Amino acid sequence: MKTTSSQKIKIGLFTIVGILVFVMAIFLLGSKKSLFNSTFNVYGIFNNVSGLQVGNNVRFAGINVGVVDAITIVNDSSVRVDLTLNTSVKKFIKGDSKLSIGSNGLMGEKLVTIAPGGVTSTQEVNDGAKLAAINPLDEDRIIKKLTGIADNAGTLIQNLSDITGKVNSGQGSLGRLLNDDRMANDLDATVRQAKTTMANVHTTTSTLNEDLTAAQHNFLLKGYFNKKKKAEKAKQDSIKKAQQDQSEAAKQDKK
Repeated sequence: MKTTSSQKIKIGLFTIVGILVFVMAIFLLGSKKSLFNSTFNVYGIFNNVSGLQVGNNVRFAGINVGVVDAITIVNDSSVRVDLTLNTSVKKFIKGDSKLSIGSNGLMGEKLVTIAPGGVTSTQEVNDGAKLAAINPLDEDRIIKKLTGIADNAGTLIQNLSDITGKVNSGQGSLGRLLNDDRMANDLDATVRQAKTTMANVHTTTSTLNEDLTAAQHNFLLKGYFNKKKKAEKAKQDSIKKAQQDQSEAAKQDKK
């Protein structure tokens, strides 16, 4: 079966379109991965890369300026992350710039962020240089702690619910007090009785003071109280005289 001219034209157009799509895909991927730009390399050492993968973006000042070129385990506590960056940003990255691992949005893919630097060094970073790395938070540990807190909060809420249920059903002293009117009335009566007793005590004390004052002015008892006052005054005078004699004796000893 011979191929007609129209079929040849369709095959040719399909082939051309396929080649164009392939070239555009290579161009887009190459632009994203900096395959067609002049580049330089830097690296950092992290304790934990927190899910970072080769090919993830590198950002500087919020702009994608490179990609993660390689991730290599150095030892059981160190991971080396190599970055390929566009040469156009090389002049902005200083020797004291720092690398950190973040994410593209709340649940987006991981990426590396470069802090500008220039605080302790104004020299432009060299190709292949090592930059200081800020280790990311251990998300698993944080989630574990939050889970423990949530479990404890659930237990506390359940305990409070059980206590409230018992109180509402009249169990325990507090439950009976809140739900039993007779017990509440007895408690109220006890409080009123206590208030009455305290008022009587204050009244009795006041009356006793008044009686004592009146007794001091009574002519039958006045002599008794005057004698008591004189005895108290004589005692005070004796103490005062003894103190004076002791003071004079001390002065004579000094002479």
